Amino acid sequence: MSTISKDELKRKRVGVLLGGMSSEREVSLRTGAAVAKALRGLGYDVVEIDVGKDLPARLSAEKVDVAFIALHGRYGEDGSVQGLLECMFIPYTGSGVMASSLGMDKVFAKQVFIAHGIPTPPYRAFTSAEEARAAVDSLPFGLPAVVKPSREGSSVGVHICKTREEYLAAVEDASKLAGSILVEQYIKGREVQGGVLDNEALGVIEVVAAREFYDYQAKYQSGGTTQYLFPAPLPPEQYERVNQVCLGAHRALGCSGGSRSDVILTPSGEVFLLEINTLPGMTEASLLPKIAAGRGIDFPALCERLLQGASLKA
Repeated sequence: MSTISKDELKRKRVGVLLGGMSSEREVSLRTGAAVAKALRGLGYDVVEIDVGKDLPARLSAEKVDVAFIALHGRYGEDGSVQGLLECMFIPYTGSGVMASSLGMDKVFAKQVFIAHGIPTPPYRAFTSAEEARAAVDSLPFGLPAVVKPSREGSSVGVHICKTREEYLAAVEDASKLAGSILVEQYIKGREVQGGVLDNEALGVIEVVAAREFYDYQAKYQSGGTTQYLFPAPLPPEQYERVNQVCLGAHRALGCSGGSRSDVILTPSGEVFLLEINTLPGMTEASLLPKIAAGRGIDFPALCERLLQGASLKA
């Protein structure tokens, strides 16, 4: 794995890959626009590429030397674009093919976390809605439970189910989305998020959502009602424990660049990792930039740090 020096990057054409074909397209467009603006402000030669089926031709036509991946969800965060860039020998930001693919699939990621001793809620995975519906009365942890599609991000299709009827409706919704159906034990507690940058724990932010949990609407349509507390007001030992768990998840999957992990902290101080995001959002409402800012790394500097980590990982 070889990285590119800052001086060399200034002489290269940077393609910011944004938009894409997933359910998180709108968020990705915002992420990409913010990144492109920041990098241009630092003097980089930037072209924005809205990712579609013609991506290989666009990369060639625009003579892209290095790619900043600002995509979210399928066909961007799941190793697909990473594999294409490897084949085209174009260095790129973020994690490689394997880490991206594992991080995107919540079921496989959980298996890796468990193998590495990282605490995560008990779960069941189902390959069909019929199978998930049939298990409603035999879940080992019962209700309430969390139902989610295994291969979507930004809390798309995630439901907290307190009743049998809510569970069955959530299963039907999740079955329309990507991947298998993941059913987790509901763990009640504080929602905190840990950031990692260049294999270093950046810190922990607490999210206080006006809604039941930090869902898609709370993330992107809350109108300022969600509160962000950095550093998270936790006892020192709990703060450090969250940092350790998030860094452990990053390393267990073999991630590169930046990542952000979702964690629940119970009233008794137990830490449960819910999932990891290998391409965290980079909008004004995104958490990794908020954490970085709290550590004295402003948004343009964060984008530049990520760009400097661009490489071929295979």
